[in-house]
Amino acid sequence: MSQPVRWGIVGPGRIAHSFAKDLKLIPGGALTAVGSRNRANAEAFAKEYGAEHSFGSYDALFRSDTVDAIYIATPHTSHAELSIRAMNHGKHVLCEKPMGINRTEVEQMLETAARNKVFLMEALWSRFNPTIKKAKQLITEGAIGKIRYLYADFAFYALDRDEGGRLLNPDLGGGSILDIGIYPIFLSYLILGMPKKIQASSKIYKTGAEVQTAMLFDYQEAQALLYSGLTSKSSMKAEISGSEGSIFIHPRWHESQGYSIEKEGDIASFELPTNGKGYSYEIEEVHDCLKKGELQSDFWSHQNSLDLVKLMDAVRAKSDITFPFEK
Repeated sequence: MSQPVRWGIVGPGRIAHSFAKDLKLIPGGALTAVGSRNRANAEAFAKEYGAEHSFGSYDALFRSDTVDAIYIATPHTSHAELSIRAMNHGKHVLCEKPMGINRTEVEQMLETAARNKVFLMEALWSRFNPTIKKAKQLITEGAIGKIRYLYADFAFYALDRDEGGRLLNPDLGGGSILDIGIYPIFLSYLILGMPKKIQASSKIYKTGAEVQTAMLFDYQEAQALLYSGLTSKSSMKAEISGSEGSIFIHPRWHESQGYSIEKEGDIASFELPTNGKGYSYEIEEVHDCLKKGELQSDFWSHQNSLDLVKLMDAVRAKSDITFPFEK
């Protein structure tokens, strides 16, 4: 499409604010509409970011001819359902991570996108982070030799949160794996691909939610140690080590502003600040794909999203983690 992309946002919460702010920083698109189950919330968000239209229901937004693409920013238990409804109305979709709760949901989303011939991408913003892109490039070019070891974590303290809220409630898909464990799993997948073997061990909170998971991904010639948790903070400094050196992605690595490379005892640091919060890069990818008439991104493809959810399913299976609505 040659005209600027008209964006609609579903779910005007915290992450939607970051998205809307970054959308203003780049050309090629603008926020034109907001949808929420609470009309007042939609109206307030639309006013704050200059969107002309607001809707008191999601379907009203999906039916509207005021938008071309929808950003799904609701909690992840509704990602699949809302994405499918939007695509069935002919809308392109950028869906927050995780794209779906499990493989079945993601497959349904991909089938819907193909049937309706609309664009669909998982909003895995870390894939588009300049530092992570640079680290991937350096590794591909052989800057630190053959990769033998990777470490990545993501943890913060959340046991003081509302036990009925999103993080600690199994009925809402709560726990660390889908919310933040997806990031270290993603980094291992990006750098090393699909592992040959997965080991995982989890701690379960009194609500029944998983709140701490250690993972070991085994590859032919490498291992990845991964961790996610809601019981304490972690350093969030990722390390990728090869036969000739190491790359350290600076904290917080999933939204990093730089990296260091160590070879033969010498360390060099580089700063790569993001434009805004960092959501601008995934937005630019959507704009570029739509301009070219592409229905998925080569940079983060449908197969990538499917592989990622398969890995999360496998990790959950190791600790017998099933959400009540999956049974």
